[in-house]
Amino acid sequence: MGGTVSVDERVHVVVIGGGFGGIAAGNRLKSHRIPFTLIDIKDAFHHNPGALRASVESGFAKKTFISFKETFAENFKQGKVTDIDLEKQNVILESGEIVHFSHLILATGSSGPFPGKFNEPVPMENAIQMYENIVEKIQEAQRVAVIGGGSAGVEMAAEIKTDYPDKEVILIHSKIALADVQLLPSVRQGVKEILLNKGVLLELGQKVTNLQDLVVNEIQNDMKVLTDKGLEIIVDMIICCTGIRINSSAYSNAFNDQLAENGALIVNEHLQVIGMVNVYAIGDCADVKEPKMAYHAGLHAVVAVDNIANSLREKPLKVYKPGSLTMLLSMGRNDGIGQLYGCHVGKFIVVLAKSKDLLVWKSWQEMGQTAPR
Repeated sequence: MGGTVSVDERVHVVVIGGGFGGIAAGNRLKSHRIPFTLIDIKDAFHHNPGALRASVESGFAKKTFISFKETFAENFKQGKVTDIDLEKQNVILESGEIVHFSHLILATGSSGPFPGKFNEPVPMENAIQMYENIVEKIQEAQRVAVIGGGSAGVEMAAEIKTDYPDKEVILIHSKIALADVQLLPSVRQGVKEILLNKGVLLELGQKVTNLQDLVVNEIQNDMKVLTDKGLEIIVDMIICCTGIRINSSAYSNAFNDQLAENGALIVNEHLQVIGMVNVYAIGDCADVKEPKMAYHAGLHAVVAVDNIANSLREKPLKVYKPGSLTMLLSMGRNDGIGQLYGCHVGKFIVVLAKSKDLLVWKSWQEMGQTAPR
């Protein structure tokens, strides 16, 4: 881990955001014995890759939420960051509370529609119940439309069809190819074949035009989904897997000149926000040319924290270099496909590595807690 760092009382790192990057940063700071505060709007870490299965399998949601307080104790503060005063080096919370920093790590992630993303500041028990509620609704629905054929959309359609093979599941996607654009063509074609083999109906190259008029995540008989190609699809339930965006609300005012077009922060090779020596951005909110993934956020966290430690020791800073793409798509607990270090991998490896439990064990291990049975 690089050992502990001798620090004076002026050193205090603030980490904004408790996703994969944030908890990795917190654990790394603990290992270096650098004083820090981790701030998040929720009271629990959300193992987001498990969100889609938590939507179809009763009892799985409780495995995807892990208390911040039990892991980080007094180093965790629940609250919403509304602004950052760079001159005074203060983080300002919605409550009016001010948290001073010597170094800042921005790990605010991205936001999107429930159930694929969970951004609500509700207690962990309420969050778990929200997933249990959607399980019941999916069980009741006979015709489910999944809108969006990126990684979340294809995994959502596969999860539903795996647990409920008799349901009619329609996946509507505005493009012809499915999943992430950076995946190999053979992987994207494999995703399509898995969905077809499961019986998912694919409507590709079709953009939904009346989404704003439709009720999502609820049962409503005979809803009419319209597309730009004139298609009409009648369903009982709609799940939206589109509209993921960088969560920049905490920092957009303070860093207006360092924002990329998508709201991410422009960083240098050390993951420092350009023009800043004591501010780092990691995970989804860092403008790094690679897919936005939990795996990458963890790698960013190690580099950022080690660079803070190195700066305190007056040692050279580490450089972050994006590697070959690794992305595993769980297509239900019994199937999957993906890319490992740039190479196509099939069902056996993906099921073994990810699909069975979606790596929830790993997050419980990193948080130093025991997963519920």
